[in-house]
Amino acid sequence: MSDTNRPGILPCQSIDALIAERAITAQGPFDRDQVQPASLDLRLGSRVWRVRASFLPGRGRKVMQRIADVAMHELDLEAGAVLEKGCVYIAELQEHLALPKGVSARANPKSSTGRVDVFVRLLTDNSAAFDDVEEGYHGPLYMEIAPQTFSVLVRRGTRLNQLRLKRGVPERLRTESVSVDLSDGIAGFRGRRHAPVVDLDKEDGHDPRDYWEPLLPRDGQLLLDPGEFYILASKQAVEIPVLEAAEMTPIDPSVGEFRVHYAGFFDPGFGTDEAHGKGSRGVLEVRSHETPFILEDGQTVARLVYEPLTDRPTRLYGDLGSHYQRQGLKLSKHFRAWGD
Repeated sequence: MSDTNRPGILPCQSIDALIAERAITAQGPFDRDQVQPASLDLRLGSRVWRVRASFLPGRGRKVMQRIADVAMHELDLEAGAVLEKGCVYIAELQEHLALPKGVSARANPKSSTGRVDVFVRLLTDNSAAFDDVEEGYHGPLYMEIAPQTFSVLVRRGTRLNQLRLKRGVPERLRTESVSVDLSDGIAGFRGRRHAPVVDLDKEDGHDPRDYWEPLLPRDGQLLLDPGEFYILASKQAVEIPVLEAAEMTPIDPSVGEFRVHYAGFFDPGFGTDEAHGKGSRGVLEVRSHETPFILEDGQTVARLVYEPLTDRPTRLYGDLGSHYQRQGLKLSKHFRAWGD
C-alpha cells in the first residue's frame, strides 16, 4: 500500500500490495496482466447458475442463500458454457476480498464486455447495491451476467468485469461532456439480432459481418430504434492524465431516451502522448429504450467524471498491451477489423 493516506483511486502498485498482503486472494495464481494501471480484472470461477430473476441479497443475507431461491439450473464452466441472450445468470468469481479499513471498491464491465452488449454487475454478500463494495468488505464475489444481443461462450477464467479500489472518498476533479460523431462514412454499427455465438476468449476470431450492420448517417443524424444496440464513437479525443482515472457515466433521461456506455472505467494514460495514445476516442455502447430517438452529430451523450489517484501508477494504460489505445470507431477485440 502507498504511504500516503489521501483519498483517491489506488494505482497498480497498491493493488499489487493488497494481493501480497492477502487482502485480495484468488482460487489460483493471479494472471500476469490481471492488474491494470488502476483496476483489477476479475475472473469467472467454475460455476454459473441460470436464475429466473435478478436480485440483491440485502442486509444480513448471502448471495448463495438467494441463489438457492432463484436458481433454475447450474452450469459447469471448466469446459465452457454458452450463456444465452435474454437470460440472467449468476456466476461465482475466483477472487475473494478482505479489504482493510478505509478501502472500498467499485466494479464495472470491461470494455470488451460492454461492446458485445453483455450486461454484468458485481454482487457481494449483504449488499444493497450492485457494483459497490463497502469499506472493509470480507467475503466472496459474484457476478450477474445478462447477454442482451449475442449469446456468448465463457469459461472458467474469462474476464468480464474489473474492480477499481479506492481509499476514502476521492474528490471529483471535473466532469466533461462527451458528444457523438455522426459525420462522414461509417459512423457506427448495429448488432444483428440472429447472430452466431461470440466466444469471449477468442480474439480476432469472428467475422464482424456476421454480427454487425454498418451505419451511414444521413445529414448527420441517426435514428435509434427501441431495443437495438449500437456501437458509436465520441466526437472528441479522450485523454486521461497519468495521475487521474475516469468513469464514463450515463446522462440523465432528460437528455435522451437511451443509455450510453456499460463499460465506464478509463485508466490513467489512456489517450496520452506519454502512453503513445494521443488522439484516442471513446467508443460508445448505446442502447435505445422505449421510444425511437433521433441522435445528431455532436450531441452530448455521456459524461466523464475524473478522480485523483493516490500515487502515480508504475504502469500506464497500454503498457501490457491493449486493443483500444489509439482507437477510433472500433468493435471489441473478438472481431476482425471491418473489411478484412
